[in-house]
Amino acid sequence: MHVIPQRHVRSVPPGDIWQRLGRWLQRHQGSIRAVQWIVVLVYGILLVVPVFLPLPDHFAYLWTNFTRFAQFVFWGIWWPLVLLSTALVGRMWCGILCPEGAITEFVSGHGRGRAIPRWLMWPGWPAVAFGCTTLYGQMTSVYQYPAPTLLILGGSTVAAAVVGYFYGRNKRVWCRYLCPVSGVFGLLAKLAPLHFRVDAPLWQQSQLSGAKPGAVNCAPLVPFKTMRGASDCHMCGRCSGFRGAIRLARRSPNHEIVHVAGNVAKPWETILIVFGLMGLAVGAFQWSVSPWFVPAKQWMAERLVESGVVWPLEATAPWWVLTNYPQRNDVMTLLDGTLLIAYVLATAVACGMLTISMLALATRSLGSWQMARFHHLAQALIPLAGAGVLLGLSTLTVRQLRSDGIELPWVSLPRATMLGLATFWSGILCWQITGLYNREIGRRALVVFLVGLAMLVADAGWFLLFWVW
Repeated sequence: MHVIPQRHVRSVPPGDIWQRLGRWLQRHQGSIRAVQWIVVLVYGILLVVPVFLPLPDHFAYLWTNFTRFAQFVFWGIWWPLVLLSTALVGRMWCGILCPEGAITEFVSGHGRGRAIPRWLMWPGWPAVAFGCTTLYGQMTSVYQYPAPTLLILGGSTVAAAVVGYFYGRNKRVWCRYLCPVSGVFGLLAKLAPLHFRVDAPLWQQSQLSGAKPGAVNCAPLVPFKTMRGASDCHMCGRCSGFRGAIRLARRSPNHEIVHVAGNVAKPWETILIVFGLMGLAVGAFQWSVSPWFVPAKQWMAERLVESGVVWPLEATAPWWVLTNYPQRNDVMTLLDGTLLIAYVLATAVACGMLTISMLALATRSLGSWQMARFHHLAQALIPLAGAGVLLGLSTLTVRQLRSDGIELPWVSLPRATMLGLATFWSGILCWQITGLYNREIGRRALVVFLVGLAMLVADAGWFLLFWVW
């Protein structure tokens, strides 16, 4: 059973709309699970059916061709909205709608229920999985073709089911430790103005009173008593009202990053922010339109020919290794694939190292070196990092609409506005974080300036993509 009725629940004030919404979620878990399985069905149809259809020709439109429609839904609408919703209402997508979450929890309820091994709980998996999935998606042109979409998204779903079968009981072990986008969702959820708040005094009062509330199954394995942020919470509502101390509530979008994120240093989150979202993602969206890519390929090809080595210019790989669709005149050679990987990784390293250097200088400017302070300052970059990925995905939306004759000439203004506001937001967060460590205005201004230089690195990458190239 997912939720056992609770006997120790406070009444809900009639004017608290958010608390009432939380309790509504808690009471309607059956309906939520029904919605989850509808999403699973739609997800399966959009994922599987296009693989058995012919590739669309140049005269296919998204409203006349199912394959084009499915690709647009996945990459033009679905994923951008999921990222945006996570920043607005927390990981409610994960808890209420995600098909992988529903599948892994269902399988977990009928699996072997083994204890979770230590290797699986390594905190670096989400960052590594995000990097590998992003890079592999570019190698196979996941945004353009249904087969790699099925391989990557479907493979992730199968892996989630396998993990659910072996580990946990009615839990989402995959979602908590291994999901390739779990790390990204966890970062964006820190910005959400809604969260399930745990009132520590009420929790203590409940324990002292000797009350024995019914058990609540937290599928993503969040410890209720010590939960202070929304990063791991899936916002499913099952715990709403538990011990009279948990409720859905509003908060400042800055609260978690400023007052919670600095309590425990999380190096892998810093790596995901700096090298993943602000580096690897920039390179992944850039390489296909970069004016540096083709000259680099020509230069490398000339060197190979001069050396008498021509096979990298001719050899190809199966579609599941490198893009290989000769019927569409879209084939990557080994040279193409090597340069693609090199470009994306070089962008990640270059942007990441510049950003890390600025963060290190900013940390030292606040006083003696503290690693926890360094990682805390990196958290200020989350709004800009998240906005950049969302804007990158918007290029897919615009590109697909444009190929169907739908022009969006006004799109540059909202892009520039979002990028500017995200940069400003990150600056505000940086200023508030510095106030926790040093009250000198001059030092704090210097830190904001140095972190601002780090933000300019990411801004420059998106500026080149949207307005120069």
